[in-house]
Amino acid sequence: MSEGPIKTRRDGHVLEVTLDRPKANAIDLATSQIMGDTFAAFRDDPELRVCIVTGGGEKFFCPGWDLKAAAAGDEVDGNYGVGGFGGLQELRGLNKPVIAAVNGICCGGGLELALSADIILAADHATFSLPEIRSGTVADAATVKLPKRIPYHIAMEMLFTGRWLEAEEAARWGFVNRIHPAASLMEEARKLAKHLASGPPLVFACIKEIVREAEDMTFQDAMNRITKRQFETVDRLYDSEDNREGYTAFAEGRDPVWKGR
Repeated sequence: MSEGPIKTRRDGHVLEVTLDRPKANAIDLATSQIMGDTFAAFRDDPELRVCIVTGGGEKFFCPGWDLKAAAAGDEVDGNYGVGGFGGLQELRGLNKPVIAAVNGICCGGGLELALSADIILAADHATFSLPEIRSGTVADAATVKLPKRIPYHIAMEMLFTGRWLEAEEAARWGFVNRIHPAASLMEEARKLAKHLASGPPLVFACIKEIVREAEDMTFQDAMNRITKRQFETVDRLYDSEDNREGYTAFAEGRDPVWKGR
């Protein structure tokens, strides 16, 4: 496992990324830049298919921006690195599944980091908030994302008041997939990651690109782009060995062997 504020662990096709910056796993500019490089390397490595992102320790997933570093001179609008703040929010072309294993307090930019994942698992003691309103600033990425993920009125209440949600309420509103006992959170995340890693990576890439690009399209425009193979991932899939393998394996009554090509 690598050292520093960002620790990584490879297990077959799965990459684990742990934000481990005591005491609270807050993100300063240097850490954000390392995270961006880490997630970009994950994106570009053909052997890696799934990523788990979590926090070090048992209390904090991530509280977001390091206010002490800001007070010491880090610029709020400084160079966060490739992928923007936390390395995931604006990372282009990330067409692989990302699981957030939220192991504790998840607020501000930390909640925005979790929202950048595709699946969110939470420890039973995890809590969630957007407290930026109390600091006189805006939770920019969350303001864009959250009203599209959960009921509008709940999202606006969180943004306007900064109130805290327990894991159970977060799951009820739909931005947490499942809650697990803290002791088994990573075991469950690894189990899910292993399941996803055994799936068809080219199809996952299609799903992520279509979902991302279709957000600002009409249904018919999106369908036209798919059927005309105007998405790069769709065009690649339909000419791939994996596409043929899926049909062949079904006809032969066996499990497919996905190669990602």
